[in-house]
Amino acid sequence: MNRFLLALLSALLIVSTSAFAPSVSSVRVPTQQYSLLDTVSSMYNNWGKKATASHILFKPSQFDEDAAKAKLTEMKAEIGDDPEKFAAAAKEWSGCPSAKDGGSLGEFGPGMMVKNFDDVCFSEEVGVVQGPISTQFGEHLILITSRTGEE
Repeated sequence: MNRFLLALLSALLIVSTSAFAPSVSSVRVPTQQYSLLDTVSSMYNNWGKKATASHILFKPSQFDEDAAKAKLTEMKAEIGDDPEKFAAAAKEWSGCPSAKDGGSLGEFGPGMMVKNFDDVCFSEEVGVVQGPISTQFGEHLILITSRTGEE
């Protein structure tokens, strides 16, 4: 019960501080309606876990959804599961500020990323390129480099 209350309070804090953030003009996936429930659920289900991941992001301003998915699928085949190739591709192609760091997002806990991204990072195999994954920010390839706190 204590885990649930802590997760709920943490989620409320995250949601209340993000309520004043500017909205994204081109919402692609309706993550707002899920945010509180999914944040609490992820925090509860993944309690004590941390993930480290990198990503390649194609923003809607870079490619339309179909073109982004096609290009990311092509890149995934070329990259394989090689972290060095992934970092080089992120530096060249990613529309995220993390591109300068090879797409590295560092370490984060459950509920800190948007739902689809969070689901992948805390459920899929480590060391394998995942995607394309859709979020309101665009289309992603995700490389989970480590995950701690698993039973």
